[in-house]
Amino acid sequence: MTAKILLTSFDTWLPHQKSNSSDDLLAKISQIQSLPDSLTFLRKLPVDFQLAPNLAIAQINQLQPDTIICCGMAESRQKLTVESCACCDSDIIKTTVYLEHLVADLAITEISHDAGKFVCEALYYRVLKHIYDSPIATKCIFVHVPILTDENLDKIVTDFLLLESRLRKATAVTS
Repeated sequence: MTAKILLTSFDTWLPHQKSNSSDDLLAKISQIQSLPDSLTFLRKLPVDFQLAPNLAIAQINQLQPDTIICCGMAESRQKLTVESCACCDSDIIKTTVYLEHLVADLAITEISHDAGKFVCEALYYRVLKHIYDSPIATKCIFVHVPILTDENLDKIVTDFLLLESRLRKATAVTS
């Protein structure tokens, strides 16, 4: 059985942004012919604290994915960063994915413990809470994507594909 994977990205939200690096990355990933058909893309989520999580959760309920990789832009970061947790007020929810193993030996990826206190964190929190409150056994991570440049694009795509592949293999083992 092939694992179903949902990938999400955001639209822009500031006037100076020509694009959102999370969506640029998913656009690049979607063009790779050798990827499995089991990837579902939910691109250009609105940068809205209520609407983005609601749209993602509706897609999760319809698709019932084995794995979810939510992506957002982090203009000030230089590497892909996989978020360990999401907060809402004093409540903290951690991903069940063993991140140290997931990011081991990746060239341009590290673990972050600060999802940013913006819509990215709101989405991650609501998706993790939905998973924990539901009878579904879905793995979920949030990946912050730096601005993509000619210098970092290939490394970021390579690391992201390795993250996806490792999550797919981990899902196959636990299924």
